[in-house]
Amino acid sequence: MPIDKLTQAYNLIDQANAEDPNKEQIGNEFVAKELIYGKRMTDTLANFEPNASECLKLAARSQHICRWKIPRGNYPLDRIGYLKWREELKKFHAKKASEILETAGYSSEIIDRVAFLIQKKKLKKDEDTQTLEDVICLVFLNFYYPEFLIKHTDEKVIDILQKTWHKMSDKGHQMALQLSYSEKALELIKKAIS
Repeated sequence: MPIDKLTQAYNLIDQANAEDPNKEQIGNEFVAKELIYGKRMTDTLANFEPNASECLKLAARSQHICRWKIPRGNYPLDRIGYLKWREELKKFHAKKASEILETAGYSSEIIDRVAFLIQKKKLKKDEDTQTLEDVICLVFLNFYYPEFLIKHTDEKVIDILQKTWHKMSDKGHQMALQLSYSEKALELIKKAIS
């Protein structure tokens, strides 16, 4: 039986992300970081918005596609450098995803919409862009916040949490408060949103 287009696209995105030289330990094995990230995005989206459009599903899976190819260290370590890096990444991810979706046989309308979402255009105005941002924030809080917490000062963590919270919708906030956190992690979230 031939596989459907969405599955084919996921497979191609996963193949690209499996080349990530950066690994994360999951159980007893080391897995490419961006491969894990893509799957976490898909799972979180399915939980957060079960009726997500195909474009949104594709954008979520390819959100960080081949991210390691544009390292943060290539840009100045100040705020301007960070913003420039983020801007370049959005364009890069959109281009890379578009190439893969073309290979999978998607129409230009779908490809353009996925690129639009990956670049987070019209945040707070476009429902799918907002949902994608909520999912990105939820994946951060659920999987990456505990490690982030250890590496940074409370002030820095609170600042990042406030920025994260600001990008999310009310529905995103509700879901974020249902995640399980350590005592310290929850305490900083409460401080950030008070």
